[in-house]
Amino acid sequence: MILTRPVNRRTFLRASGVAMGLPLLESMAPALARAAAVEAPRRMVTICSTLGLYSSSWFPRTAGAGYEATEYLRLIDEHRPRYTLFSGFSHEEQSGRQPHNSEITWLTAARRPGLDGFRNTVSLDQVAADELGYVTRFPSVVLGTLSSQSQSFTTSGAMVPAETSPANLFKKLFLQGTPEEVEREAQSLNDGGSILDRLKSQTTALRGRVSAADRQKLDAYFDAVRAAEQELTEVQAWLDRPKPVVGGEPPTDIPNPADLIGRIRLMFRMIPLILETDSSRVVSMMIHDHGVVPQVQGVNGDQHSLSHHGQDEAKIAQLKKVEAEVVSAFGDLLTDLRGRGDAGGSLLDKTTVLFGSNLGNANAHTPVDLPILVAGGTFAHGKHIVHEGGHNAPLCNLFVTLLQAMGVEADSFGQSTGTLTWS
Repeated sequence: MILTRPVNRRTFLRASGVAMGLPLLESMAPALARAAAVEAPRRMVTICSTLGLYSSSWFPRTAGAGYEATEYLRLIDEHRPRYTLFSGFSHEEQSGRQPHNSEITWLTAARRPGLDGFRNTVSLDQVAADELGYVTRFPSVVLGTLSSQSQSFTTSGAMVPAETSPANLFKKLFLQGTPEEVEREAQSLNDGGSILDRLKSQTTALRGRVSAADRQKLDAYFDAVRAAEQELTEVQAWLDRPKPVVGGEPPTDIPNPADLIGRIRLMFRMIPLILETDSSRVVSMMIHDHGVVPQVQGVNGDQHSLSHHGQDEAKIAQLKKVEAEVVSAFGDLLTDLRGRGDAGGSLLDKTTVLFGSNLGNANAHTPVDLPILVAGGTFAHGKHIVHEGGHNAPLCNLFVTLLQAMGVEADSFGQSTGTLTWS
């Protein structure tokens, strides 16, 4: 038997005044409790694609476990045992001043968004974050693909701005030191340097102190950090090139807003790192309308215009190409979460992931019959749960269930009438 020395949960690797956090390792358990399993923390991720998902390509025709995977679901069907689909759920009174106002209330369920006297309410993710508090460096991390607009709102109804720069996010998460030290390391990263190279002697020493299982986990973690460094370095190279004139604030990492899928995938790569390092246990992400033709082969219209297809088959075909890329990227996120070890299982096993949209039919701006998927966590998965009847069931009933799964003692949220249970 190889004896290992305990590693403190808050161990950091340090070089030049900069520190990088580590994932949860079995060697971080107290020596006397080594035989007991280290309980992984519960986590929540919410992801909203604000322009909806083409219904017939998303929703199965039958309920239960034996449904036939649709065009989009075939892209993620390998994960079927680890997610549940929901049909017939929505929030009440979501038509606002503007056709897309429902995107700011997807996580809050506040009624009549944008109309006179409207004030948003607290969002699902922020309730969970408030309950957890500063058990992590960041109670929540709010992400966006284009602008600072988010779907996260505080108890006072104030929006929590979204981080749109993976490079800035990486800096906040993994670089620690004086402003000068952090800036020096960030510049080195921009120039193609590596934090891991500076930490090589310490990472080698650490691998010698931990168990074989922890060495495998560290190697996977360092590989992920290295991949993030390399991808961010490639993106940073665009900063020296002229930026196109676009509406709103220009992006800081990928200057071309047409690279919708690239932005999504880059943020999706950061989410497992956020969770694995326990930097935060609550992450929300909003996939915006980028207002330009996305860089997807065979597409020559912008996503928003394509979503208003008017049943034009050519537009629908292009829309489905874009949305299929979004769903495929989401599937890769699930693969990433599933492939990372956590105490007693995978990272996905203790992470509840909510994926969907505030629009059920983007063609008509209809905020009912929303596409909703819940993956991971401790739920019984593998089924399509359908609410029958002419009136949708409260999506907030599901939200209450998700909060309870996070350990929040909540019996109501927003428009809920109870909890949603399934088996």
